[in-house]
Amino acid sequence: MNSPDADGLLAEQLLRLTRRLQRSQQRQLESVDVAITPAQSRLLRIVAHYDRPPRMADLAARLEVVPRAVTSLVDGLEASGRVRRVPDPDNRRVIRIELTDTGRDTLRRLRSARRAAAEDILAPLTAEQREVLGGLLSALVDGVPERRRC
Repeated sequence: MNSPDADGLLAEQLLRLTRRLQRSQQRQLESVDVAITPAQSRLLRIVAHYDRPPRMADLAARLEVVPRAVTSLVDGLEASGRVRRVPDPDNRRVIRIELTDTGRDTLRRLRSARRAAAEDILAPLTAEQREVLGGLLSALVDGVPERRRC
């Protein structure tokens, strides 16, 4: 059984690694002249995963934020030409958010920056260590059932 101190150390290491990954990704984005906030980046990725342009309410629910927060993010992305508001063909009172060509290009650059940042972070690891780490991270992301507490 892990001690609280060991769990605390792991939590701190995960936070430090996350911050390091974010800084590396930000440097990569700056090197290719892409100015975007992490929240805007996440919203772009979410919009891209829908089969058809999502409604603002869909985005708010997916992000687990209030609709006003999505409006601000969409405003910023629309001002930069990455998304546009379009009327719903079935209900003219509903507005949907769709990616523009600029938005799709930004997503490609974001993916490239994420890959480069990951390569930078993972460089010290062997292929075998990367495989083990991948399995461990998958277990954490997929939510392995909690251990029973005594």
